Amino acid sequence: MVGSKVIFQGASKAQIQWGGNDDPNLVCEVGKEYEVEKCNVHSWHTKIKLVGIEGVFNSVSFHPVQEQNGS
Repeated sequence: MVGSKVIFQGASKAQIQWGGNDDPNLVCEVGKEYEVEKCNVHSWHTKIKLVGIEGVFNSVSFHPVQEQNGS
């Protein structure tokens, strides 16, 4: 997951509070693409750090960018 691109889809209060994550709604724009800098997998959730963005966020607030094949 490190180095991959993700798109922010918004975060609910429960997603933010689960595991004590930071609030991505304050620093990320819905629909915008970000790059994953760090990834920390826990037993029930995964926290990600984004390049150039302060905070650590629940990965469920993001979805992977679908890379298009050149065909």
